[in-house]
Amino acid sequence: MAGSGHANDVAVRMFGAMLDASPDALLALTGGGTVTLANAAASRLFGYSPEELSGLPVGALLGAGFQQELAQILGRSGAGSPNHPPLLEAQAIRRDGTAFHAEVAGSPVPADTGAAGGHPDGPLLLVSVRDTTHRHATNADLREAMSLLTATLESTADGILVMSREGRVAGYNDNFLTMWGIPPELLQGDSEEPIMRIIVGQLADPVAFMGRLNELDDNPEEESHDVVDFRDGRTFERYSRPQRVGQGIVGRVWSFRDVTPRRKAQEQAQQAMLDLAAQTEKLRAMAFQDPLTGLANRAVFNDALAVALAEPRLKSVDVLLLDLDDFKEVNDILGHQAGDDMLVEVARRLRGCVPTAEVVARLGGDEFVVLLTASSDADEIAECIVRCLHVPVTIHGTLLRPSLSLGLASKSQDTLGPSELLRQADIAMYAAKAAGKNRFLRFHPDMMTALVQRTDMEGGLRLAVPRGEISVDFQPIVSHRMGQVVQVEALARWTRAGERVPPSVFIPLAERTGLISEIGIEVMALSMVQLAGWLSEDPARSLAVNVSAVQLQESDFAEKVLSLAEASGVSAYQLVVEVTESVFFDDDCALIRQLGTLRNAGARVALDDFGTGYSSLGRLQDLPVDTVKIDKSFVSMVRTGLERLPILSSMINMAHSLGLTVTAEGVETAAQADYLTALDCDTLQGYLFSLPEPGSRLVQAVRHAEAALTALKQRE
Repeated sequence: MAGSGHANDVAVRMFGAMLDASPDALLALTGGGTVTLANAAASRLFGYSPEELSGLPVGALLGAGFQQELAQILGRSGAGSPNHPPLLEAQAIRRDGTAFHAEVAGSPVPADTGAAGGHPDGPLLLVSVRDTTHRHATNADLREAMSLLTATLESTADGILVMSREGRVAGYNDNFLTMWGIPPELLQGDSEEPIMRIIVGQLADPVAFMGRLNELDDNPEEESHDVVDFRDGRTFERYSRPQRVGQGIVGRVWSFRDVTPRRKAQEQAQQAMLDLAAQTEKLRAMAFQDPLTGLANRAVFNDALAVALAEPRLKSVDVLLLDLDDFKEVNDILGHQAGDDMLVEVARRLRGCVPTAEVVARLGGDEFVVLLTASSDADEIAECIVRCLHVPVTIHGTLLRPSLSLGLASKSQDTLGPSELLRQADIAMYAAKAAGKNRFLRFHPDMMTALVQRTDMEGGLRLAVPRGEISVDFQPIVSHRMGQVVQVEALARWTRAGERVPPSVFIPLAERTGLISEIGIEVMALSMVQLAGWLSEDPARSLAVNVSAVQLQESDFAEKVLSLAEASGVSAYQLVVEVTESVFFDDDCALIRQLGTLRNAGARVALDDFGTGYSSLGRLQDLPVDTVKIDKSFVSMVRTGLERLPILSSMINMAHSLGLTVTAEGVETAAQADYLTALDCDTLQGYLFSLPEPGSRLVQAVRHAEAALTALKQRE
């Protein structure tokens, strides 16, 4: 018996050593649930010493509910349950009363261990306890991460689809279904064919779409980023990348983003940039080209002539200045549009006559100039020009034969400079005109007689105001929005010896001689007196009068204008002072002050012939103006009314954006009026509404203009 007890002690010690070797907490329990033996891991886990654990009821460690579990374990062991006992989740309690999650497994101790066979309370139950607090935290983190992932997928604007390597749908969000119009139940099926039919049926290029899918199937590690166009005009960005788990690829993630608004905005921006580039090119060309004919302008010619005369290696420099004969009659009889068409045709022929010319330019009006350098026979070229341009041309159904007078001047030892050579060509041209027109003459000193004649005209102009030869015609300006004449422009006229001298002749002469100040004040005084009654009938009516830079340079100009208005009973706010862009070429503070004084008194300032100059366009917002008047050369671009002319819309939009009103000059056709009205042009002026008429016929002119305006409205 003693030997048997000793053997049991040895077995128990060996059993205890085995328990201590386990990293899990191990408890040997009696059938009644009392701890008989515990290993070191159990002591550390529960916070008791091995002695304190011995005899402790298991309920103090694993909760009262574990008694039930203990009975189930014993029952299963008795019924021949499997060798691997099931794992149970339990709430464990440390000595300090803190609870923690634990994983518990129980198994009866075999009777042959000695540790169980002799126990008075029956066979022992060995229970292992493992702390799973960290696992619960991980599971909670995992659930939180999955919740966050799901929320992220559903909150993104992209449509997300995850496909397995086998071609099955592994995941998606609601946006994917919405973007493609796919019923959710289709994604639960075993076949992808119904889904692909829906997708492919919406695409503009399904072949390219499927081709890209096949490429990615053949190259599972490749990423893809491209765009997909739809038949309905939508555009999706498509991004795809492989789905990896560890080092392996288990599927592919597809992301679709609707970029239709961005694409349309980019297209609009691109078109706007193209329009802006075209407009910029046109504005740039305006600095160097005549807008009507496309020839070089006066500035280009002057620069080229100065360079040619300064080049000592050039032995010959010739200037051919030509002017169309009786061109005014074309404008008066057929209208300005016909006159412009003739100028364009003359420019085309002139360019063809002198393909080797250094410069072919239009100086203004019906005056053209050709610069030849190193020419062997300038006289022959001049004769060719006269001959070529005299060929008949049909303008607006009327057969016309252009006629011109040409003056030729050549560089010589006596040439003083560019202006002198051009002056000589000008004298020769007037000599050709006086000699019967439609011919050319080379400058000769004897032609100075022509200059005398021009001096005579200057002398006559000096007496024009005292003799009462200056009169005023008025041209109505209409508002389509108001349906009536809202303004008239005063136009100076000179009648000498019973014949009218064209404004294109005497106005430049008046400006060159300084007589424009006297003539301008006379025109303004006559206009106010004649229109005072008409203006008083409606405060919305106004009078526009042209003012030159020479007048604005007078220190008391604004004071004179306001005094005339007060004397005639015309309100200052009913006055519109028209100036050309050329007055702003130089920063003249005195000039700006004059305009500022007028504006402060209520008068308005209009920028006449807008678009024909170029130095002030970039600083329009800095100029003291209230209205811009688009030059007739731009209005004449409208022929059928179906043209797309961004230059016109840009001018009007630019003016409106700066708070300015817009008047279009030279309106001669209903198509032009409709086109400009559609662009929201404020007022219109031109032969369509009325020719310039004297004050005695103002009532008839206004009636005619308003009748034309009514006819336009009936066309709408």
